Amino acid sequence: MATRIRAGKKEPLKQVKTVRKSGRPARADALKLRERILQVATELFLEQGYGSTSIESVAARAGVSKRTFYDRFDDKPALFAAVVHYIIQHIRPPADVPLLAGPSLPDILRRLAGLILKAALSPQAIALHRLVTGESSRFPELAGAVENDGGQAEATALIAGLLSQELPSIKLNIEDQAFAAQQFIYMLVAVPQRRATGFGVPMTAAELDVWTQKVVTLFLEGYKGRESDLCSRFHRR
Repeated sequence: MATRIRAGKKEPLKQVKTVRKSGRPARADALKLRERILQVATELFLEQGYGSTSIESVAARAGVSKRTFYDRFDDKPALFAAVVHYIIQHIRPPADVPLLAGPSLPDILRRLAGLILKAALSPQAIALHRLVTGESSRFPELAGAVENDGGQAEATALIAGLLSQELPSIKLNIEDQAFAAQQFIYMLVAVPQRRATGFGVPMTAAELDVWTQKVVTLFLEGYKGRESDLCSRFHRR
């Protein structure tokens, strides 16, 4: 055992245990690494397209080995699905922003419509829409990744639940409620999104505000018309 001399006395040196670091990164480091890979993959997919982006190029730009990549993603479709989820999480409203708020149903729908349009017309959402539209014929899994992420399903369920709660006299089954909610989203997003992708001139903020009001008014008039239709059928019996 090693010794040291102190005031004329020899004392044994204390042994210091060396701690070897594990080869696997800590959880925080692992999350940062996954975040970096997703950031790089998002940039490459949206800049170059799905077909032109390789796993090798993603790994190289992220500064990781292919083994490190495959420890986190099974293959390229799995990476793209993760990128879709990553984009949706970044364009959706922050967690502390209430999705349903307002003194009346029209006000609630107009506010919600504004949040939906803000997300749908964000640069990343438009770039993703272009990518999927342009390459889904060669890679059908792209549309599936967007459809299966659950963002639109969540919005549909939210609107359907709102209609059921605010208009209980209009007795629609669950399927019809979901159908009505889907039609509201399509009415709201389709034309502004089409114009933002190059089919016409993108709408200004003022035009989007007017568009939102008109969509909400038309939708509620049609939806409430269902109530009048049900009442007329009842009285004819």
